[in-house]
Amino acid sequence: MSLAAAAQGGEDLGVIGSAAVDLMAAIGAPGVGVLLAVEAVFPPIPSEIVLPLAGFAANQGTFSLIAALAWATIGSMVGALLLYEAGRRFGRDRVLAIWLRLPLVDEHDFARTEAWFDEHGQKAVFFGRMVPLFRSLISIPAGTQRMPYGRFVLLTLAGSTLWNTAFILGGYLLGEEWHRIEEVAGWLQLAVVAAVVAAGAWWLVLRIRRRRSAADGGSSAGP
Repeated sequence: MSLAAAAQGGEDLGVIGSAAVDLMAAIGAPGVGVLLAVEAVFPPIPSEIVLPLAGFAANQGTFSLIAALAWATIGSMVGALLLYEAGRRFGRDRVLAIWLRLPLVDEHDFARTEAWFDEHGQKAVFFGRMVPLFRSLISIPAGTQRMPYGRFVLLTLAGSTLWNTAFILGGYLLGEEWHRIEEVAGWLQLAVVAAVVAAGAWWLVLRIRRRRSAADGGSSAGP
């Protein structure tokens, strides 16, 4: 049985799913990297479909699980670095003008991502790898605001590896039921957003406490 037939399993793969399966069948694990790199630049390609399919392909012996994980991470990093460099070299307005020429995207998503980065900073780069659209766009404000390169790479690598591994392993373990992982994808993303909000709230609480402590210390040091 071909990989495409096995992956379908009675489910309609759709255009993107079928294209992903065809590419992985044609060139193997590097196809996973290509798809993840393109997904970083063109968000309408959902990693929530590509990654479980990669795990399923590894389950079927098309390539190894290690190869799927490695190429997914390489592809994610390549796409993220391209957008980071675009933001750093060309600036916000020029990148936005290019972004708006892509189909199925709009300025609102771009603005939301910028606001998220402004509010959460480094945490946004790590957790943003696990949220649709933000996963791709978060690299742009990181570049335009010239986030230190090494820090950006480490946070992107950590977030991408965590997300990719979870979905590839899910597809690998579920086998022909790989598509069931989509049912939990939304909940995972909500959990990530909740974690970011909680971390931001805790940081704010700590900052207020430090300011109060400094104020109390200053007043007690008076005559």
